[in-house]
Amino acid sequence: MASPATGLGEGLNSEAEPGPRPAPPVSVAAVLPAGGSGERMGGGTPKQFCDLSGRPLVSYTVQAMERVSWISDIIVVVSQENVEKMKYIINKFGHKKTTVVEGGMTRHRSIFNGLDIFVKSNNSSQLLKKPEVIIIHDAVRPFVEEDILFKVVMAAKEHGAAGAIRPLVSTVIASSADGCLDHSLDRAKYRASEMPQAFLFDIIHQAYQQCSDYDFDYGTECLHLALKYSKTNAKLIEGPPDLWKVTYKRDLYAADSLIKDAISQQLCIINNNINEDASQVGFLLHGTLKNHVKVIKSTSTSVSENDNHLQNILLEQCYNFVCINDDPNGLQETHQLLKILENRNASVLYSVVLISVHLAILENTFLSSAMQSLTKLAKEVKKKNILLYGFIVDYRKVFQGWIKLSPVATRLREGDDSNIQDNLKLQETIDLAGSLITALIRDRNPVFAGQILVA
Repeated sequence: MASPATGLGEGLNSEAEPGPRPAPPVSVAAVLPAGGSGERMGGGTPKQFCDLSGRPLVSYTVQAMERVSWISDIIVVVSQENVEKMKYIINKFGHKKTTVVEGGMTRHRSIFNGLDIFVKSNNSSQLLKKPEVIIIHDAVRPFVEEDILFKVVMAAKEHGAAGAIRPLVSTVIASSADGCLDHSLDRAKYRASEMPQAFLFDIIHQAYQQCSDYDFDYGTECLHLALKYSKTNAKLIEGPPDLWKVTYKRDLYAADSLIKDAISQQLCIINNNINEDASQVGFLLHGTLKNHVKVIKSTSTSVSENDNHLQNILLEQCYNFVCINDDPNGLQETHQLLKILENRNASVLYSVVLISVHLAILENTFLSSAMQSLTKLAKEVKKKNILLYGFIVDYRKVFQGWIKLSPVATRLREGDDSNIQDNLKLQETIDLAGSLITALIRDRNPVFAGQILVA
């Protein structure tokens, strides 16, 4: 699967095509119907407003559209009782190109309201400009990528209408009046209609203007309206597998897991002017974490000396930081990094994980005032969506197992069983630290913020 105003590059789908596409040679806007009641989801909250890693689902879909530079305006259509809630979401998460419109009693009536706002804007002082092509996309399909959006827009420009399709995964059957099998369809000849869909604006708007009450109240397929009322035969575009719709509660769990996995793939390790031995621990930890994280960036100077480099890392949407200190009582670098994260509003869209790693002797550190200060600090920054954890690597385990990595030292120690055993203990400690750090990053559980872990 795939997915901000600041984004995750090309989104959550690691299979997305690299590099941005050129903008289509037409003006483009989008309408996101978000008025569903979420009956199939169960519970009292409509699915588009259900929480995913600290944000409502609809915010991720808006974000997916906003990161596409050539989409000028995004209209989110919600039920009357949710208009103010949606405006709050737009403001809280910094969605800049988005307008909220009150929907109708059915899906098609809501989409028509979303389209109509462009026509009304042309006759009023509102700033929305009628686009040449309009994208219609469900607010509960957050993993849409620029590539498929571009394809349906270009096809709509040529054919008047276009929509994404996917192969059927199950055979479709029809039952008789007595509940028995009547017939089945040849699955190879049929496709599932998905979103996004795109239309020349005038074609789909005119179709809705002519739409019967029956189609308004019981229809669900926009492509069908374009064919029925505007005589426009849509071009069908094979879409990627990440176009699925969040429908049931299990889909929320799957989406949450995908989002966490995506934002856990990039990590910045900061070695704060630490000594040679501690630097080697950082080197080994870097090697261990490479087995769990796709992209690792490292810096070996203090936060204050590396401000510009860290700013660039933040621009690349890194949401995970490991700050290594050899001063068991040192939190100055952690404070400086937190200040940068807050100034950049890095945690508006996604939680930021910051793990402050301290190399120390366990007995002297575990209850130190610095570690208690870290716990207090973690409570404060958690309110800003920054998850701060403390991590202690016990000096005794590490440096009893220390083996210089120069070829001469290695040859001198060959055959020394005690040193081999110490080296194994060292690697076990680093492996444990890497596993715990990876778990904290992937789980992103605010309940554990402020906890101090030991390896």
